[in-house]
Amino acid sequence: MQSTKNNLSVLFEDNHIIVVNKKAGDLVQGDKTGDKPLSDVVKEYVKEKYNKPGNVFIGTVHRLDRPTSGIVIFARTSKALERLNKMLRDKTIAKTYWALVQNKPLKATDTLTNFLKKDTKKNKSFVYKKEIESSKKAILHYKVAKKLDNYTLLEINLETGRHHQIRTQLANIGCVIKGDLKYGAKRSNKDGSISLHARKIQFMHPVSKAEINIIAPTPKDPIWDACH
Repeated sequence: MQSTKNNLSVLFEDNHIIVVNKKAGDLVQGDKTGDKPLSDVVKEYVKEKYNKPGNVFIGTVHRLDRPTSGIVIFARTSKALERLNKMLRDKTIAKTYWALVQNKPLKATDTLTNFLKKDTKKNKSFVYKKEIESSKKAILHYKVAKKLDNYTLLEINLETGRHHQIRTQLANIGCVIKGDLKYGAKRSNKDGSISLHARKIQFMHPVSKAEINIIAPTPKDPIWDACH
């Protein structure tokens, strides 16, 4: 189910949650740039669609980096937000990402375990083999999903959710994400995006307990199109 309104691509919605396909460049939550965040766009969408008077509650469950595209879940009630937050902490929300990388990794499938330390001033994370002060353990699993002419499509499952985790850990094995200048890409993507997409999400509905499986279409782009 995908509907587009107010420039918003909605993948799933009911009285408790709304799941959208974020475009690269959209900000999930307000920050110091003052740019309008996706959370506000979702609020306006709900207010208009359901003709709701007064304030509309929208809770941000998780975030994606601004240049990244794909699935973002928002809660429509405080009860759903609380339960989804707990599910995130308990790691019962399974997220799968697609990344287009410049070099093919040495192994077709692998688990990467590192320690990451965030540098707030540079808004960048750095990789360490061993734990150092303020570092956090980061674990991801990847597999080569498709080999294209100039890029390799990796499918990634996260075990932890650290700052710039996929970007940092892949760059560390020489697989820089297409367009990710911050972590060593040769050139930027024309639209300023990086080729990292939150592709799939699986979780149990916080209220109905039904199993939810959602896939987000990739951005309209010839290289992404070649991945299908």
